[in-house]
Amino acid sequence: MAKPTVVVPEVGATAACPCPGTTLFPYPPPRAGIVTAAVRRKCLQVDLGAAAGLLGAGAWGVESMRASSPTHAKAAAALVDDDHRAAWMVRHPSALDKFDQIVGGVARASGSSCSSTYDGTLSPIVNDPDAAFMSETMRMAVRSVAKHFPTAIVSGRCRDKVFEFVKLAELYYAGSHGMDIKGPAKASSRHAKANKVHDRLVELTRSVPGAKVENNKFCVSVHFRCVDEKMWGELAETVKGVMREYPKLRLTQGRMVFEVRPTIKWDKGKALEFLLESLGFADCNNVLPVYIGDDRTDEDAFKVLRRRGQGVGILVSKHPKETTASYSLQEPAEVMEFLLRLVEWKRLSRASLRMQQ
Repeated sequence: MAKPTVVVPEVGATAACPCPGTTLFPYPPPRAGIVTAAVRRKCLQVDLGAAAGLLGAGAWGVESMRASSPTHAKAAAALVDDDHRAAWMVRHPSALDKFDQIVGGVARASGSSCSSTYDGTLSPIVNDPDAAFMSETMRMAVRSVAKHFPTAIVSGRCRDKVFEFVKLAELYYAGSHGMDIKGPAKASSRHAKANKVHDRLVELTRSVPGAKVENNKFCVSVHFRCVDEKMWGELAETVKGVMREYPKLRLTQGRMVFEVRPTIKWDKGKALEFLLESLGFADCNNVLPVYIGDDRTDEDAFKVLRRRGQGVGILVSKHPKETTASYSLQEPAEVMEFLLRLVEWKRLSRASLRMQQ
């Protein structure tokens, strides 16, 4: 069974640890340009245990594709009455409205970390996945957060692709749903089976206009955002056919995308746990992780925070939907406002502390 390669820096004795425990990632991270002088890299093979069991490809069809479509989501949301929407907002209030409550938890903790997905959270959802560019103002906000808190981006995309969009060397990146993780140091790895599946899907989906196949190293994405709905059935059958050729892979679905992954117990929740452990936060009860995401695959991370009984999960969605997140934001613009308010709160807190000394 394939094991994901996680590249972590080997930290010298001078690296600060936020609390007792193993620190695989240093914080603050080394500045860009001095990485090679400060960090020696090594590859760590993480044993993820037994296979999770193949999800039947037959479970995915046109109905599940409709469920992931923003157009259909908006239509369904229009049927939600005001009372239901209000009740949902009571259960998942705006993280902006409850900002003081959230930072109150951060203030009681001795430290915090911030993790986020990319598409739909730090950048808008667009028809062409290669055009999901981050705005300069959002980049500045993320850079500012990373100066105060360990900050990671956990994405279903290839780690290198996310870095091309974000272009911030001081972050921690978890690509392919967390199967390819690294801190602020260069590294590369490749999963041969993903290449074969990618090439096969490219070949077979040529007959479906608008379909786009993306190689994410450890998993392969088939985007159908630009595919005519009349062709969804044909595309679903094509993907199922490829899945039958590779029975050791499993099929999952995100926002208008099929995702083919190795059959291992690894997801964004596992990636979040690994990052917290690597930062020395795994057994700390005085650290408050914050995770922001918009996709059903982010629910694994929200569940981790729920299970820990510690942390803040924030769902980015304009419409009520089932989630284990505690709070909500409507769109990337609100995410940016939340991040900037977090930075300003941290700045004022430090200034107040200095005045008291």
